Amino acid sequence: MKHGTVVAALLLLIIAGMPVRAAEITLSEADNKCLRCHDEEFAQYDGGIHASLRRQGDAEAPACTNCHTTHRERDKPPYNTATGKPCSKCHDEIFDAFAASVHSRVQVSEKDDKDAHVLGCPDCHRAHDVTAAATENQLKDTCLGCHKDVLLVHQKWLPNARLHFEAVSCPACHAPAAQRKVDLRLYDSATQKRIREKEGVPQFENRARAVDVEGKGLNALALQSLLKEFNRDGGEGKTILRGRLEVSTGVESHQLADKSKAIRNCERCHSKGSDPFQSVTISIARPDGRLLRYDAHKEVLNSTVSIDSVGGFYAIGATRIKLLDTLLFFAVIGGITVPIGHMTTKWLVRKYLKRGKGQGGSGQPQNQTPSTPDDRSKPK
Repeated sequence: MKHGTVVAALLLLIIAGMPVRAAEITLSEADNKCLRCHDEEFAQYDGGIHASLRRQGDAEAPACTNCHTTHRERDKPPYNTATGKPCSKCHDEIFDAFAASVHSRVQVSEKDDKDAHVLGCPDCHRAHDVTAAATENQLKDTCLGCHKDVLLVHQKWLPNARLHFEAVSCPACHAPAAQRKVDLRLYDSATQKRIREKEGVPQFENRARAVDVEGKGLNALALQSLLKEFNRDGGEGKTILRGRLEVSTGVESHQLADKSKAIRNCERCHSKGSDPFQSVTISIARPDGRLLRYDAHKEVLNSTVSIDSVGGFYAIGATRIKLLDTLLFFAVIGGITVPIGHMTTKWLVRKYLKRGKGQGGSGQPQNQTPSTPDDRSKPK
């Protein structure tokens, strides 16, 4: 092997092991002027979704001057609670849904009553470090930030409330008019964190399309093959799926109703053929936290092949896997018959032993008396 080839190979190995640096953000001249004084705010912005979109080449993604004007309005907050601007300039449908929701009428205060204001976009999504709403448990944690005693309240009437909190998003029940679906998310079993696409290496969609032979969504076998592909990557743990019941769109997640209108009927989900389980997606997190989804057949939730894939997501009465039902039936029957059989056998053994003791331990009949020499000499 030539010397140059060896050097080239070593360089490739070194480059492959180097971390990928995020691309620089292209800012306007006015935005660059902001950085001279507001470096702390820009550091927050730099870690958010808007900066990530800019790095990906989206010139329409907001920077400083898209939300802030010059210092003419220095003493006024840039967010307008009545119109939702500047957020509503891009997210108009979402703001309209929010404006019609119960949250738009909520007064919040951080310090005292003097600082009370109507709830707005920054209260949940923050102002500068805006991250994707689907990032880890951000959405649920945001809700619990205000509704601190909500678990205790639900435990008074909802069976397995803690499990529901893990597997069901808040809007799935508190936006009663929304369409619901099941999202099966790729997780690392060792770190218990969502698996993310690597920067510049879009594997998920390519792998999903490769196993989706007919192009009609992933069936149970295709889903199993997809998981095997990810497990070949040699991560810390096994690639698993975690199911979550959620609303179909971001607009619907803002259509929150008064708590008196929240869904409390168990049969809406826990019944055969219920609506939330008719739509299924598989998802992975992009590098910036946004979700990348791929459609799957609804049968993946109740197929025998899916026991290993979606075994951790099982809604009683809705996602019924017949094999599991059969195994459960035999387990129940076994749980009943085994103790009964044990008690019956124990009772029969005791009865037999008691009868043996009653007849004497020597094996002779109980009423038989031992013979004497005189008795033996008497003629019969």
